[in-house]
Amino acid sequence: MLHSTDTLIALLDLEPIERNIYRGQNRDIGSGRIFGGQVLAQALVAAQRTIDDPDRDAHSLHGYFILEGDLDIPVVYFVDRTRDGRSFTTRRVTAIQHGKAIFTLSASFHRTETGVSHQSPMPDVPPPEDLASELDMLREHAHLIPEHLRDILTQDRPLDSRPVEPFTFLDRTTRPPFRHIWVRSSGALDDNLVHHQAALAYASDYGILSTALQPHGRTVRDEDLMAASLDHSMWFHRPFRADDWLLYSIDSPVTHGARGFGRGTFHTRDGQLVASAAQEGLLRTGIRPRRKAR
Repeated sequence: MLHSTDTLIALLDLEPIERNIYRGQNRDIGSGRIFGGQVLAQALVAAQRTIDDPDRDAHSLHGYFILEGDLDIPVVYFVDRTRDGRSFTTRRVTAIQHGKAIFTLSASFHRTETGVSHQSPMPDVPPPEDLASELDMLREHAHLIPEHLRDILTQDRPLDSRPVEPFTFLDRTTRPPFRHIWVRSSGALDDNLVHHQAALAYASDYGILSTALQPHGRTVRDEDLMAASLDHSMWFHRPFRADDWLLYSIDSPVTHGARGFGRGTFHTRDGQLVASAAQEGLLRTGIRPRRKAR
């Protein structure tokens, strides 16, 4: 099955069921469970659907992953219209499968305002045109991928990601806990800002836990390791397009107590800092045989 930008657009096109209730479909990325970035992105879209003021865009979101998502059935999103203020709007979203909450999201939307402005500089890295895509690298090393994952991991993707630091599949080289990845959607998106924010939310879940494992020479695919996102936050600082190149700079300042923490920033090619992300994830070692997280 091919997965292109059309797949991402379809994932974000939630089906309205009733007032404040939406249903979303799933995409398998080879983890055996619903990708956390998908639920994060869909929950943001569900929240935005209940915002009546077109001048209010999401500026922050905070999500908690509660249960492993089932790829075989849709996810239903219930939106609580917590508050509609003069400048800010607050929404809470609960994602449901099998009658249980698998994910919750709190999101805040802000009326457009002007004010003082500053930002940190963009890292000095090679441009995306000088780098190979992650998909091309995976296809080049397809013989290293377990057969049951090979077709899924080498399929077409809705995102074009180009890592600055080279890697190979199941690379267990001990490295410092940072990485830089150029990312954009594989094709054009419409002009609706929430679709660009949701696409970036989807992309932001790639790489954070892997970065936290780099100093230990481990990967999220290790059979004796249980890796799962626990929570994820994002802040949107200014408008952007997710179908233009964005540099995702990730670092992991600490891993301890079977939990890894990572944070990242997104810069446009001209150096504007447009979004930030942070995540904590479960990194439980010594698991044999591998079983479901939590």
